[in-house]
Amino acid sequence: MSSPSFHAEMTPEEKASIMADIVSKCEDILKDHPENRCCKYVVEYLGSEEGKKLSNEDCMIFHKCIKTGLENPDSGLGCYAMTPTDYTHFSGFFDKVIRDYHGDATGSKTHVTDWTVDPDTSYDVTKLGQEELSMRVRVGRNLKGFNLPGKMSKSERIQFEMKLLPAFDQLKEKYGGKVHSLTPDFMDNGENPNLISQEEYEELVKAHVMFKDMAADPYLNTAGISNDWPYGRGCWQSDDKMRIIWFGEEDQLRIMCMKKGSDLLEVFTNLNEMLETVESIDGVDFAKDDTYGYVTSCPSNLGTGMRASVHVKIPNLTSDGTDKKAKEVCKPLGLSVRGTGGEHTPIGADGTVDISPSARLFIKESEIIGKLYEGIEKLMVLENAKE
Repeated sequence: MSSPSFHAEMTPEEKASIMADIVSKCEDILKDHPENRCCKYVVEYLGSEEGKKLSNEDCMIFHKCIKTGLENPDSGLGCYAMTPTDYTHFSGFFDKVIRDYHGDATGSKTHVTDWTVDPDTSYDVTKLGQEELSMRVRVGRNLKGFNLPGKMSKSERIQFEMKLLPAFDQLKEKYGGKVHSLTPDFMDNGENPNLISQEEYEELVKAHVMFKDMAADPYLNTAGISNDWPYGRGCWQSDDKMRIIWFGEEDQLRIMCMKKGSDLLEVFTNLNEMLETVESIDGVDFAKDDTYGYVTSCPSNLGTGMRASVHVKIPNLTSDGTDKKAKEVCKPLGLSVRGTGGEHTPIGADGTVDISPSARLFIKESEIIGKLYEGIEKLMVLENAKE
């Protein structure tokens, strides 16, 4: 059943009626899915003074923000921002969702960005009995002056990609590499010089260099994030294959570095250097919020926008062939566990899992590297205790 829709010509009575229908739908969803934060806080918000005073245009944007939670009842969050200012504009809704999800019981925390690491602290995992690890750190970023992916039109997606071209030229000067674009053409602006074939795209997906068609994801699809595929989608990869920038995924940019090594600090330093290079380019200005840090489409990634992960071999904790025990152990440590191919993929045959700190918001970048190292250290104590 589709949710009721706001429109530009609504009368006040019609708007109130549609709001009541949405609240009723949310209440029905919550009976079976009490974990749906979107529905929980929509009920409160549309009954508040701020919610009742929304203009017709605001109502239409807000409905886009919450649509995925209404259409996918099993959502844990169920909402996406459509513009960089939505978190402030609809603060009566988003602030409650964000603080609930990120565990801020005080209701008053403010995000601080800080990459500064104590130079005397060691993050060498060989001291923990680990050999070289596969390390990957990525951040989500969006640019000021553009709608977020859920609200972008086809022409805006193309404009965004074209704006990135000078940035990619500068990155190629420093790191080499190539832009791989899926955009069939630049419409009135002519041919796309970086267009690749379907076969090339499939090879990049297999190599985990490029992301899959997002239309298969019901959450992203309902939020409008997968619209206009494949326009405005692609990636840049450096010559050494260790640096990648996706454009046109859940966030406008996913900037990542990976490395095989034993020093966690090395991959963080590489990423920070690349971010500084990208943001120093004329016209590239990352969207930030005074309270929540770097703006991302999904509230779960606000703040650092960072996911830092390593592949760790824990054969004893995965001896039953699953990551169930590893997840039980890792959750209290503030770590998420995935298969080696990402979420919903199996663990490695040798007991290798992907672990990463869960926190994104109200945590400094420098603290994330510390939590990852500390998490590996505690995990190895528990792994070795099972021998």
